[in-house]
Amino acid sequence: MAKTESPQSGTPWCKSPFWIAAIALLIRVGWIFLAHTYRFKTINDNFGFGFEMGRIARSLAAGEGFGNPFDGITGPTAWEPPVYPFLMAGVFKFFGIYTRASAMVMLCLSSVFSALTCAPIFLIGKRCFDERVALWSAWAWAVLPPIIFWCTRWVWETSLAALLLAVIFWLTICLDERARWTIWAGWGLLWGIAALTNTSLLGFLPAAGLWAWWRQARKGKSALVGIVWAVSMFALCVAPWIIRNERTFGKFIFVRSNFGAELRLGNGPGANGTWMDYEHPTKNADQFEEYKRLGESAYVAERKREAMEFIREDYGRLAWLSLKRFAYYWGGLPQPGKSLPQTMLKNAWLFLTSLLCVWGLWQALRKAEPRAYLFLWLLLFYPAVYYITFAHPRYRHPIEPEILLLAVYGLTSHRENAKNVSANG
Repeated sequence: MAKTESPQSGTPWCKSPFWIAAIALLIRVGWIFLAHTYRFKTINDNFGFGFEMGRIARSLAAGEGFGNPFDGITGPTAWEPPVYPFLMAGVFKFFGIYTRASAMVMLCLSSVFSALTCAPIFLIGKRCFDERVALWSAWAWAVLPPIIFWCTRWVWETSLAALLLAVIFWLTICLDERARWTIWAGWGLLWGIAALTNTSLLGFLPAAGLWAWWRQARKGKSALVGIVWAVSMFALCVAPWIIRNERTFGKFIFVRSNFGAELRLGNGPGANGTWMDYEHPTKNADQFEEYKRLGESAYVAERKREAMEFIREDYGRLAWLSLKRFAYYWGGLPQPGKSLPQTMLKNAWLFLTSLLCVWGLWQALRKAEPRAYLFLWLLLFYPAVYYITFAHPRYRHPIEPEILLLAVYGLTSHRENAKNVSANG
């Protein structure tokens, strides 16, 4: 019997990124409907449906502008980047504000983003390692429940951010191979979209740009024209939103405004390395009243001042808290009220994939894989902001594709080493 082949000529379906992504989407959408994950709780006026982004989307859909990130009418905001709230607002316009139909559409869209991520995972794996790593990584992304969780239960930009960063990572590799101005321009444009989707992704931008420039310099080629194209496209993408913020708030705000507030939620009296959510305006009535009284810009500035005072009081304490946040980011959060075995089981995915990722990175560096340092810079720079604010499993998902690739490479390289030892023995 002839093998079933993919739309790509002569390729078995199980080795086709198209079919891997299609099956990934089928699994995700099927789970949404089987598990009824679109049935969000309606308590607190549906706040769990998109949280602050949902509130901003509701404001946009109601014709009240990009604002009101919490409860009531509080005015314009830059608390969140614009891409996802505008996307959600469009869904609200067509399918209703906080309706189950809108929930289904938003979760299905996130599932599309998550399924499409199989393609750049495959392309990165094939270019950086080999086809076996590429296939195993893509299939792992397609079927593993911890990966599927975020796109089927959270209405947030998490899955879109993972897709954008994976495509950017792949384009950065393409710049190493063929540094055409068109690739540089697309690279800059995607970074602009990423900035307007999840500003934290920009932690990797300087390292990625310097790596691409350095690789061209080693070949004796100039990357100046390409860099100009990339910077220009990035600026064209983010400039309208920065101008909007300047006109709205009377000050320069790069995309989003809330870093000072986030810093305070991780650094203040009672800080233990986790998110002090009881200090957030959505859970603390006094903080919400202060936000309304001062206005967003002044409120964030005040919270930043409080955080910096706390930090300056004891830098040793900051170092200890940052070390704990590092551990929580890579190993999982503590689970109050649960036993040690329960906590370990809850955090098993994060802990094990982190160990395998480090092993895979070490193997890649030891074997002088050409793109190993690009993975290293991503793992070093992207999470750094969370070591000084607070950690959450969702914050790791945007770099989960690269973590998965390194983990799979670590597993396969171990097998190769065992075979070599056996052959030489």
